[in-house]
Amino acid sequence: MPVVVDIETGGFNAATDALLEIAAVFVEFDEVRGWRPGDTVARHIEPFEGANIEPSALEFNKIDPYHPFRLAVSEEKALNQIFEETDKAVKRYRCTRAILVGHNPAFDLAFLKAAVARVGLKKMPFHSFSTFDTASLSGVVFGQTVLARAAQKAGIRWDAGQAHSAIYDAERTAELFCEIVNLWDKWASSSDSRSAR
Repeated sequence: MPVVVDIETGGFNAATDALLEIAAVFVEFDEVRGWRPGDTVARHIEPFEGANIEPSALEFNKIDPYHPFRLAVSEEKALNQIFEETDKAVKRYRCTRAILVGHNPAFDLAFLKAAVARVGLKKMPFHSFSTFDTASLSGVVFGQTVLARAAQKAGIRWDAGQAHSAIYDAERTAELFCEIVNLWDKWASSSDSRSAR
């Protein structure tokens, strides 16, 4: 069950730096439209007690961690909400586990696992080490590894003003992932029909 995840943080160290936003997009499939982004679930997150927040990270992602209108929740509440929706999707599609899809997903998975350990959750619905990386897939298919460039090459509209929010990046990554998988499905189908002749 592919679930596209994007995380915005207060730095690069999953063990010490704040997890500030998380968004998950549930990918759907139907016979007519193929793979497509489904529902998005997202949460703004309060920095955990003692979290490091690098000013350069906030300059990049434009997040004010303490702004009252963020309506941020604790890491535990955010993870429970995201995981609950992920579990529902996994059951609906009769899978055993979700696989995290991301643009350089090792970063997102590391922060997710660190937060899970920090709050003491016993179970995570995502596979603990396997991921799908749209940066690598885009490099092969479109010759671009930067999310903005890969999305544009795939014909996906890109708004630099909205980039680097978890919701925006997750939704564009989901579109990119679906575009790549649909292209692969078309290629595989045409290849099968040629070999059957």
